[in-house]
Amino acid sequence: MPLAFYQDSRYFKQMEVHIPNSAFLGNINGFLSTLKLDNPDFLKITANPKWISVHPLILCIIGILGKNIPADKITCELIAAPSGHYLKRMKLFEFMGINPGVKEIVEHEPAGRFIPLTQVKNSNDLDYFLKDLVPLLHFDNDPKHVKSIQHIFSELIRNVLEHSRSSDGAVVCAQYFKKTNKISIGVADMGIGLQKSLSQSYPVKDSIEAINLALTPGVTGTTSKPGGTAQNAGFGLFLIKSIAYTGGNFFNIMSGDKMYKLLQKKKSSFKLSGDPFKDRHSIISIPFWTGVAVGVDISLEKTTEFSSLLDNIHDFYSKEVRGQKKARYKRPKFE
Repeated sequence: MPLAFYQDSRYFKQMEVHIPNSAFLGNINGFLSTLKLDNPDFLKITANPKWISVHPLILCIIGILGKNIPADKITCELIAAPSGHYLKRMKLFEFMGINPGVKEIVEHEPAGRFIPLTQVKNSNDLDYFLKDLVPLLHFDNDPKHVKSIQHIFSELIRNVLEHSRSSDGAVVCAQYFKKTNKISIGVADMGIGLQKSLSQSYPVKDSIEAINLALTPGVTGTTSKPGGTAQNAGFGLFLIKSIAYTGGNFFNIMSGDKMYKLLQKKKSSFKLSGDPFKDRHSIISIPFWTGVAVGVDISLEKTTEFSSLLDNIHDFYSKEVRGQKKARYKRPKFE
């Protein structure tokens, strides 16, 4: 039967997403409060009619929700410019295979400004994303710090590919804000989620405990051994949170029925903690998200704290790579 029949039925349930004029990590609660995930077979998208400015995480959430829904089962109201132009430029409609009637626009070069919605399903896709990330960092004279950022996002997305059991891999999106010299990044998947993934190595009773473990340095679902393995050190999320913390920025992670939001640190405070619940944070109840979604803001100002942390991250991952190479060359040979 036609979609209109189901929409008119009082028994009809569907996923519903409303894109507000503003939804960033600090005020994401409003967006989440309108999110309905009742029926994964249908999706309805509405939006603020005047203007939209949202975090890449929001685009990742919407994009992956609609990725595997047939176009004729997605309803999207006619989104007026400039809102429609922004969403079109970030490839939201193209990603879901729909056409809401937004007029064609002149597309300017995205390098150094944003990375539209991008699907990462394998190592080649990941390499392209990490390469596209470089111009957004604006670290022209500091390749070591570029490598630090690439390393932690490589570990984060690689973990999605290896452990989420998501056939769609990860969806990523990023945007640079010149006025504040800040980059915002979103990553989302609809895999098995943190609780199921970590339960392979740890007893995990609920979403809050799973998020706590995922943010604890040295914890990985591949082993209960502290420090993880050579391939999965378990530091990716901790380091991303730490980078956000040094700049007084937000970091959000959601999985299951909960979201952890890192709150902005006090100006006089700079102390990284291995326990994520000792940082200033809030826990938000959300509609059940089967996978994992992560959003982060990174200030690119070269403060002493920021530079020192990136130096330490670079040294840490350099030692990891050297250790893996030595282990490979020391393998016994059998004749």
